[in-house]
Amino acid sequence: MPPLVSIITPLYNSEKYFQETCDSIRAQTLPHWEWIVVDDGSRDNSIAMARTMEAEDRRVRVFALERNQGAAAARNRAIEAALGRYMAFLDSDDLWMPGKLERQVAFMEDTGCPFTYTYFEKMDERGGNRRLATRPSKVTYEDMLRSNWIGCLTAMYDTQYFGKALMPNLRIAHDYGLWLSLLRVVPYALCIPKPLACYREHPGSISGDKLRLLRDQWQLFRNIEGLSTSKSLRSVLWNIAVRLLRLK
Repeated sequence: MPPLVSIITPLYNSEKYFQETCDSIRAQTLPHWEWIVVDDGSRDNSIAMARTMEAEDRRVRVFALERNQGAAAARNRAIEAALGRYMAFLDSDDLWMPGKLERQVAFMEDTGCPFTYTYFEKMDERGGNRRLATRPSKVTYEDMLRSNWIGCLTAMYDTQYFGKALMPNLRIAHDYGLWLSLLRVVPYALCIPKPLACYREHPGSISGDKLRLLRDQWQLFRNIEGLSTSKSLRSVLWNIAVRLLRLK
């Protein structure tokens, strides 16, 4: 039997897109997965939709936080409940290509690399205007200090190598913090140079909150990673430069 993949999804007010996300998971050519959905205090019909999916498919497990705590807390709750060897991440409004899990697990087994990511496509709120987002073929810890090159919806890590690695309690840069923590253990992460996921961009989304992002990145570099003041500042400035130069 192939190794189990745990799909980690924080859920918050996503009823408009959640069915598409569910369909993209059910369309995976690798069937040996579990989907752990953690509702973060949704005020719409999201949690009811998730409960319906849980009743229809025993591979789906749904949990609910008592109050809104942010995506990091929801993701960590899902990781803690996960039973799979591989951890994969998909937000409740994003999509995967049908062969994403199968191809990525095979890539990890072929290369022996315990931390991988892929190209992806960016799309607008309606799912149109798709643009390819390429990424470096390999990234190290130092590379990642200059920019978060790894799209959360493309990442996968092996718990047999890392254990259950959790995300720091940051509002925006928590996935970035997890990738850095993994790259302190392993020398590099490898990329599959194919778009295997679709990221939905929303006007005014939390990832577009530039000031909050800068604060989170500073806290990540200075307080969580323990970098010097000068190196933390350089890392923040590198991240700004990469965004301004549209290298991402």
